[in-house]
Amino acid sequence: MNIKNIDANFGFATRAVHGGNEVDRETGAIRRPITMANSYELPYDPSDINWSSAEGSIYTRNGGANQRYLQEKLALLHDAPDCVVLASGVAALSGVFFALLKSGDHVVVSDSTYIAAYRLLHELLPKKYNVQSTLVDSSDLEKVKAAIKPNTRLIHIETPSNPTLKISDIEIIANIAHENGALLSVDNTFASPYNQRPLALGADLVIESLTKYINGHGDAMGGAVLGAKPLIDKIRAEAMVNLGGAISPFNAWLITRGAVTLSLRMRQHNSSALAIARFLSEQPAVRFIAYPGLETDKGHTIAKRQMPGGFGGIMAFGLNADHDGHNRFVSHLRVITNAVSLGHDESLIVFLGENDERQYLYADEFHGGFFRFSVGLEDTDDLIRDIEQALKAIK
Repeated sequence: MNIKNIDANFGFATRAVHGGNEVDRETGAIRRPITMANSYELPYDPSDINWSSAEGSIYTRNGGANQRYLQEKLALLHDAPDCVVLASGVAALSGVFFALLKSGDHVVVSDSTYIAAYRLLHELLPKKYNVQSTLVDSSDLEKVKAAIKPNTRLIHIETPSNPTLKISDIEIIANIAHENGALLSVDNTFASPYNQRPLALGADLVIESLTKYINGHGDAMGGAVLGAKPLIDKIRAEAMVNLGGAISPFNAWLITRGAVTLSLRMRQHNSSALAIARFLSEQPAVRFIAYPGLETDKGHTIAKRQMPGGFGGIMAFGLNADHDGHNRFVSHLRVITNAVSLGHDESLIVFLGENDERQYLYADEFHGGFFRFSVGLEDTDDLIRDIEQALKAIK
């Protein structure tokens, strides 16, 4: 099938299957191969080549075949004008900030974010390059407006946020950014393009850690930035070619393969997570639960509007237990795995203790220690039974 025949008019699952794929011209294989080469044949006279160009095939740091195939697929899934794929989700984050910000610029950033985004915007960029940042509760639109300065160049949010599942209104924050001459970037990792597409809501850039849901199998790392071509070209040139953040061909191939089943997997993640969140919300041993799919969640109304595919497979919850009680609960789990990361086929849980340096930024209920729980693809009933027996074991 020719990729040019697949566009945004096709359904999401069709785009996930056929995007970035076509018949291999050399072998006739109906799936594009892994091209592990790091160098490509040059023309007869290469003297006019720009060796830092990402156009065509020169050197894999400038872009490889499998990377391009994956970019085609992701652009279709987000209905985006352009896409650049990088070595990890953090490479994508740092690529956006490095390419778009300069000394003296100011960034407004969600106070609940992935630790690497917090480090980059709150510590490293201010200390090294005099890029100022303001951490703000991005679910509070008045606080977002109040944080804007004359030198604000970027608003960066996560929604749902890591690790507190806070929901921010993408459409309204995009308007705030644009009214003040700034760009809006949205980390969409917790949602995936199946559940939420920030570009359609007015965001300028969307960032995905491909390591998580889009790959879905816990065996490859990658990151992507999607948006208008001029912005993506700048990130591609500066973050990939000049900083060397290129993805390996094998990882690009693995993620391309994993993304084929994204729609099927997300339906299961969404369904199981909602059922488990409702179960947890009824347990006396559970101190609190944060999941935007629950009608009682503070962000539910906004999430319902901007996440039409579903509410995702991540939740946070705490127990009516001390520090050791939380760890004992995890030790009794038999199906759910005690490990970091998220969006894998297997369910993963991690205990975030009271000594988290960002505790002061979180709502009060998070201060007693809590879990970030990534619901996998196991049978929903098995996961509920696993949680139930672990709760009984620590009573």
